[in-house]
Amino acid sequence: MIRDLHNKLISKEITAVQLAEEYFARIQKKDKDIFAYLSLAKKSALDQAKKVDEKIGKGEEIGMLEGIPGAIKDNMCMAETRTTASSKILDNYIAPYDAAAVKNLKDAGAVILGKTNMDEFAMGSSTESSAYGPTKNPIDKERVPGGSSGGSAAAVAGDMAVWALGSDTGGSIRQPAAFCGVVGLKPTYGRVSRYGLISMASSLDQIGPIAKTVEDAAIVLSEISGHDVMDATSAKSSGKRYENYLTGEIKGLKIGLVREYIESLKAEAKELMEKAVEDFKKMGAEIKEVELAYAKYSLPVYYIIMPCEVSSNLARFDGIKYGMRADNYQDTGIDFETEDRSLLETYLDSRRYGFGTEVKKRIMLGTYALSSGYYDAYYLRAQKVRTLIKKDFEKAFDEVDLILAPTTPTPAFRIGEKTEDPLEMYLSDIFTVTANIAGIPAISIPCGTIKEGGKDLPFGLQLMAKWFDEENLLRAAHAYETYSR
Repeated sequence: MIRDLHNKLISKEITAVQLAEEYFARIQKKDKDIFAYLSLAKKSALDQAKKVDEKIGKGEEIGMLEGIPGAIKDNMCMAETRTTASSKILDNYIAPYDAAAVKNLKDAGAVILGKTNMDEFAMGSSTESSAYGPTKNPIDKERVPGGSSGGSAAAVAGDMAVWALGSDTGGSIRQPAAFCGVVGLKPTYGRVSRYGLISMASSLDQIGPIAKTVEDAAIVLSEISGHDVMDATSAKSSGKRYENYLTGEIKGLKIGLVREYIESLKAEAKELMEKAVEDFKKMGAEIKEVELAYAKYSLPVYYIIMPCEVSSNLARFDGIKYGMRADNYQDTGIDFETEDRSLLETYLDSRRYGFGTEVKKRIMLGTYALSSGYYDAYYLRAQKVRTLIKKDFEKAFDEVDLILAPTTPTPAFRIGEKTEDPLEMYLSDIFTVTANIAGIPAISIPCGTIKEGGKDLPFGLQLMAKWFDEENLLRAAHAYETYSR
């Protein structure tokens, strides 16, 4: 899609301004029902589009992403733009700088339409925990788009953005991509700078693209990846163009299969996965069963490490340095004009009314696990098991190039279906969290549909690769995408 639009721009079949205006018109028409966007950046988007048109008019060469409209998840800073992480505590926060990934996209000439809705501080699997209301799945508006990058996935699936950025801490790019029938890529930890990303769990967070096709995701990755002096965890990059590796040829590629993953699925999902396995065989890949002995502990490990890092990272939000103070809130039941509030009480009140239920829950879980007497029993033990999970992947990747798994156990569930049962909600990440724990790259691509409630709901398969082997990951995903069309 990006390549087609790029060709239309350089042939002057369409202008960048016309393209941007077309997408703003779609947003105005569709987003009242879907609520993918929290805010729009119409002026800056059109200004950028005009610059692209001027370059084309002068006969200058433009980049592949130049003039192409996309969206940014609202936990990434964008200069002079409201950046809330879908939380009331940051309701009035205007970012003074660009996140590294956003700056890279601006430097590439991309047109940024606006900021997308998400689960509050990226904590959730359905985009229902947003302080501003849930996003709906464009395929079935009674269902969730997944989370936490649900707004980004819905914007792409609903044709309200060509591409979008999401962040993935335990599956937050791949799970919504699977639910919305689009492509979602979580790069290797460190492949993309986290500078300017509002931290949830720093050892797990990674920024990545959501797009309609594997090639589009590769094009966006080419622009956002690379070393950044502002992020010590970012890795050096040779400036690869990942879209150039999409040869369609995967003959001889060894793909590992964790049989337990597929056997645990319901009949329709299992059938889709079995068909995908057969498709890879027909394309010339070699399928080999592998064992990930400690992978079954991934979810409990994740739900100890992640809340601990949440507890630490979110300590900075006190309503004093930035964000909203408690006395700005309505209906708190506190008369701030007559009651004398101490500094500590102001902190506590700001966090009490500024944070939503899910955020407070995870802060408390993390604080408890890090507390004296429990640190060794929970956090330290979880980190030791994390090392064992990583070693499992190292051993598996000695035998195979990629690992194939479902992205989610089921297609998109109904809005409100799992909000009363946190464990059921957390289980929707059961196949995705392992990649974050190990730090490996993973991609979700559509592999068919499952009929529920009279609707054909998308189901996604996931490929995982060795550390910093996005080339093989994207090549195999693109080959499957092309073959299965």
